[in-house]
Amino acid sequence: MSRLPRALAIVAAVILVLSSGAHSLFGWPALRARMASGNVPADLVGGLAMGWHFAGLSMQIIGGAYELFTVGCFAVLGWDPFLLTFFVPGALLSIAGALMRRPVLIAMEAPR
Repeated sequence: MSRLPRALAIVAAVILVLSSGAHSLFGWPALRARMASGNVPADLVGGLAMGWHFAGLSMQIIGGAYELFTVGCFAVLGWDPFLLTFFVPGALLSIAGALMRRPVLIAMEAPR
């Protein structure tokens, strides 16, 4: 069996853990500063902070658990197509997390 599936699972798990950490550690201070400059009420900032940090932790736990479980099963049991039921959701969550951090290009209508 190729080592590629294991390597991809490990890379995806590392990316997910790093992006979830960046979400909370770097994203929140920037957002909080913008809200402070806009005079957003403190109770609104506090409520948003709870959801923001919960999302970062959830991204790490859910995607990481799926992917690490898959890697462990690959290592112990070998290849089994059933493991894709764990790998695919974890990988999709990793991809979604990465895509959420990329700028969105807006198509503009060409002049006529």
